[in-house]
Amino acid sequence: MQQPRIIISGGGTGGHVFPAIAIAGAIRAQYPNAQFLFVGAIGKIEMEKVPAAGYDIVGLDIRGLQRNLSLANLKFPIRLLKSCWKARQIIKKFKPDVAVGVGGYASGPLLFMAAQLNIPCLIQEQNSYPGITNKLLSSAAKKICVAYDGMEKYFDHSKLLLTGNPVRSQIVKMDVKRLDAIAHFGLAENKKTVLIIGGSLGARTLNTSVLKDLNLLVAQDIQVIWQTGNLYYSTIVENVGSKLPSGVRIFEFISNMEMAYAAADVIISRAGAGTISELCLLAKPVILVPSPNVAEDHQTKNAMALVKKSAAILITDANASTTLIKTCIDLLNDESQIKSLGKNISQLAITDAAEKIATEVIKLIK
Repeated sequence: MQQPRIIISGGGTGGHVFPAIAIAGAIRAQYPNAQFLFVGAIGKIEMEKVPAAGYDIVGLDIRGLQRNLSLANLKFPIRLLKSCWKARQIIKKFKPDVAVGVGGYASGPLLFMAAQLNIPCLIQEQNSYPGITNKLLSSAAKKICVAYDGMEKYFDHSKLLLTGNPVRSQIVKMDVKRLDAIAHFGLAENKKTVLIIGGSLGARTLNTSVLKDLNLLVAQDIQVIWQTGNLYYSTIVENVGSKLPSGVRIFEFISNMEMAYAAADVIISRAGAGTISELCLLAKPVILVPSPNVAEDHQTKNAMALVKKSAAILITDANASTTLIKTCIDLLNDESQIKSLGKNISQLAITDAAEKIATEVIKLIK
């Protein structure tokens, strides 16, 4: 097999995009001449991040259904049909040997049409509770790679393979020293540091909760690295004002996340599957605030998979404004709990997920 041709589809969030890029990198490590084409949704994060990683991408004009009553939902059937037609044209032109779906709006039309054209398909399901798209596509898939035990409740067990979720290569290698990371952010090495991350777009509840009680963190001499996301950055900066406390660093997006991870003593985060997979590799205590605005409440299910193994603290979105920062401060002052949570979460880490999935992709081609 001299030059395998692989089409990878999905995105919408970094939690879908970064695993997709990691899978492509693992395949390319085995087959340097492999040809890749990514298919994403127009206007979503993949249209920026995939080219930045050195891969070609084509966009479909596809959106998800809105949960509330919206006129935009009336356009969904038309967008879906157009996206299926365009996906068919893309497949006919690129002539892939295999199609890989990582979840997100674009993966539905692409994998559906690939199966119709007898292209072998692999699904990578990142969550402990699968989304409706992957459930619908599972009958057409040859292999389904999952990150959690017990997924035979939702998929044909004969197709399942427990691989874990691929994470960014720099997180897997993670050779950044704490002192170097602290210096990178201009912080003090003798103070505790909390990292707040709500995804590339941001998380309203996390941001409002931190903004409300930022003074409590500052009063405890706790340093803060705060990724607000692009939807909230300007509002947060405006509310904090010009008198930013010396130990607080606010960012719209942190591109060198390995530095932020290395600097942190405690991490506050949403519970997206990709993020959790990265957090498991860090062996650090985490406080998870699952987003209530995702299909089937899958972030809560992701978080509970850790909580049941005493590997994370869960705070509901509804309770975050009153308990999040207090819980964080209590944790930072409890060395025993810090060590216990760090040890337990590290036991859930899978470091070679991308390589395992790459091997399955190549098997489908052969």
